[in-house]
Amino acid sequence: MPEVQRFEALGLGAIARKVAAGERLSLTEGQQLFACPDVTAVGALAHLRRTALHGAKTFYVVNRHINYTNVCVNACAFCAYQREKGQEGGFELSIQDAVDRLTSAPLPPREVHIVGGCHPDLRLAFFVDLLTSVQKALPEATLKCFTAVEIAHFARLEGLSTIEVLQTLKAAGLAMLPGGGAEIFAPEVRRRICPRKSDAEEWLRIHGEAHALGLATNATMLFGHLESIDDRLDHLDRLRTQQDKTGGFTCFIPLPFQTENNAIKIERPLTGVDELRTIAVSRLMLDNIPHLKAYWVMLTVKQAQVALFFGADDLDGTVVEEKIGHMAGATSEQGLTKAQLEAMIRGLGLVPVERDARFNPIGGDERRQPIQGGQA
Repeated sequence: MPEVQRFEALGLGAIARKVAAGERLSLTEGQQLFACPDVTAVGALAHLRRTALHGAKTFYVVNRHINYTNVCVNACAFCAYQREKGQEGGFELSIQDAVDRLTSAPLPPREVHIVGGCHPDLRLAFFVDLLTSVQKALPEATLKCFTAVEIAHFARLEGLSTIEVLQTLKAAGLAMLPGGGAEIFAPEVRRRICPRKSDAEEWLRIHGEAHALGLATNATMLFGHLESIDDRLDHLDRLRTQQDKTGGFTCFIPLPFQTENNAIKIERPLTGVDELRTIAVSRLMLDNIPHLKAYWVMLTVKQAQVALFFGADDLDGTVVEEKIGHMAGATSEQGLTKAQLEAMIRGLGLVPVERDARFNPIGGDERRQPIQGGQA
């Protein structure tokens, strides 16, 4: 059956026409997509949108993740990473530890991703020193650091506004905010899973402030825990409304909930089909956010590859070492090489494009040689 007839038969004809025209979908149409019995049809619509935006291009970045501490005051119910101060298993990296890990990566990273817990004692001066030290060691790298939740925490500790904190960190080299801490915006769910954390309004306000300062940011959604389908759609709608206002979101990252080592018990864990449907609907609803990431750390490598045909156009990157998802039960590799990422993409008949943190394509650069004989 031709695609048009297939969509019509499933009651998706009007949605398909809006997708083809680049028109915004309503929340009711989002509900239709979640309810559609044929997930491959929803995926096909998302792939049409992905292809209209990016063709066969599939992006990746040579990056490095650093988690500077797991000591955190928030004690979120879903978090397997958090420890109280002085609790066994807690850790704190020094600035030199962080720099040493970054400079020992197989390739010098184009993007440095630094996040951690909301430590009760680490002050803003520490993070200013951290950024300046990393930028000095890796002058070509873009520093994508600190979630909106961390920014709010720094502000409370210092008695500053969040925009003052952002201005201070920008002066020290901060170029982007990652998208973490959004979880799910629905207040009743947030009260159950992360009651001490920034609420939706604060998270969105801080990202808007960052955009006004010229800092690009990412956005996330943690799904598959206690939220409903309507909660997911509300989350996506709030993100696109914020994007309409301030326009600084570069990429959206849907994060499937990892079920191990946390206080939330799920009767019906996410299936692979649930993951792919949510990725596809996200691509279709977020008409004004250009990129959607298949974060292989949370999805696994194989599911991330499938997601590239369900609306995703980015595979994140080399990562090298990731703690937060793996402490919650993620079974993926800790890191991938540039060669592995490109082979994953080419094996699907897609075109790998190395990018920087803001998705600018990167050409050949003879100066970027492997460090310490590491594999590219």
